[in-house]
Amino acid sequence: MDDKLKSLVNSLNQVLLGKEHQIKLALSCVLAQGHLLIEDLPGMGKTTLSHALANVLGLNYQRIQFTSDMLPADILGSSVYQKDPVSGVGQFVFHQGPVFSQVVLADEINRATPKTQSALLEAMEERQVSIDGQTYGLPIPFFVIATQNPLSQAGTFPLPESQLDRFLMRVELGYPSSEAERRLLEGNRVSANELSAMINLHELEQYQLAIKNIQASPALLDYLQRLLLATREHPSLKYGLSPRAALGLLQAAKAWSFLNGRQHVLPDDVQAVFLSVVEHRLLDAMQDQGEDVCQQILKNVRVL
Repeated sequence: MDDKLKSLVNSLNQVLLGKEHQIKLALSCVLAQGHLLIEDLPGMGKTTLSHALANVLGLNYQRIQFTSDMLPADILGSSVYQKDPVSGVGQFVFHQGPVFSQVVLADEINRATPKTQSALLEAMEERQVSIDGQTYGLPIPFFVIATQNPLSQAGTFPLPESQLDRFLMRVELGYPSSEAERRLLEGNRVSANELSAMINLHELEQYQLAIKNIQASPALLDYLQRLLLATREHPSLKYGLSPRAALGLLQAAKAWSFLNGRQHVLPDDVQAVFLSVVEHRLLDAMQDQGEDVCQQILKNVRVL
């Protein structure tokens, strides 16, 4: 990891205390050009991490508070009939919604109805929006950083599998350690709003290019394929990982390798990101067995 990325991680560590591993996972996801889903109980720092990431990346962003009465047009935008005051001729003019931003913070995304959630499907996959027969390109780069509460919380709607699959990684924050919580209570942390841009757009593009050039040996790809096959053949899983998930796992492992200063992917890199890339894609397939199935696969598939 170069000095600038080290400083970036250290700054995020001052905002979200005691969560360096989760911070590096989130940063790996963004550098790998993937969308990030942060899930946990209210008050655990999900939105704080989202704001902090957007600030240090130096990209323009919009925060959307998802609610049950929100409509797709509230996210994407809508066409409004406007009449020229001079000529009297009217026409429909498209007004962009908050999705037209480099970083979209979709706060509590699972509090919106499935119809509204689906408004992001095309944007997340194709980086474009189609409305009234017209297609509008989104800014480059384009990231969705979404937070969601556990489904056991009142007023939540589960994300459909198709949308979960569009998130490269899902990160859970968990409770802070006793030491980190004490620092929090003593006021020894930095607010996300205090962070400023630490890299520019050109530097971000260079990091993304460097991640694409990280090498993965044939032996490493063999290991990755054995993991994929294990999800497809596991007796407790109704279905396994898709080819898109396979590409995402490799890309996330490359980003993790890059953050740790390597030019080639190790099995340790795959293992470090495996649960974050895989679990949310297999939630329905795991038949209420939770993350144990994914952990079993990771433990049982040997590195040759």
